[in-house]
Amino acid sequence: MNERLHTFSSTSNVAVARNRVMRNTYWLLALSMIPTVLGAWLGVQFHISLFAGSPMISFMLFMAIAFGFFYAIEKTKNSGLGVAVLLGFTFFMGLMLSRLIEYTLGFSNGGSLIMTAFGGTALIFGAMATVATVSKRDFSGMSKWLFAGLLVIVVASLANIFLHLPALQLTISVVAIAIFSAYMLFDVQQVINGGETNYISATLRIYLDVYNVFVNLLAILGIFGGNRD
Repeated sequence: MNERLHTFSSTSNVAVARNRVMRNTYWLLALSMIPTVLGAWLGVQFHISLFAGSPMISFMLFMAIAFGFFYAIEKTKNSGLGVAVLLGFTFFMGLMLSRLIEYTLGFSNGGSLIMTAFGGTALIFGAMATVATVSKRDFSGMSKWLFAGLLVIVVASLANIFLHLPALQLTISVVAIAIFSAYMLFDVQQVINGGETNYISATLRIYLDVYNVFVNLLAILGIFGGNRD
């Protein structure tokens, strides 16, 4: 009887811990949107362009700064400083988003396109999070396929820096939405199943999923729905 009670207590404690990580992740994810919006707003208002030179050099600089943030977040994820570093990263990503936002606002219906992309991203995230929560299926086996898809997107994006093919860019955006939507499913379930126990790391992963779905969805909406009138 004592062993059964101990097992039940241990299981209950694990469930409570996982729920706490998930709750903290959702709260921090919501909070991270504030510096993202602020960074995008400042970038649009002051026409900030962090990397205005060669596209390849700009890409390399962006990756260097982003991975610098990733390293800092990993080193500080077990302290309150990790939250500050993560929010600093989301502000940086907001600045990077400002060029696309400014371009979209150049359309007569730019504001509605942005809100549509935001709403679409929220719906996708809600659907993926719900499936991850209620499904009994283990999605951990998706990791290798998702990573392979991510590499394809990166290589294709690098190639298109030189090719400038609209059809390829559209294909990249469609595939990216599919890949990062699946990553939402994978990353949320990782928290639920205890594969990720740090809420700062979990927030970073899910934030990147949401960010990339939004960016690519907005790009597609601009292609098909943007009005210059």
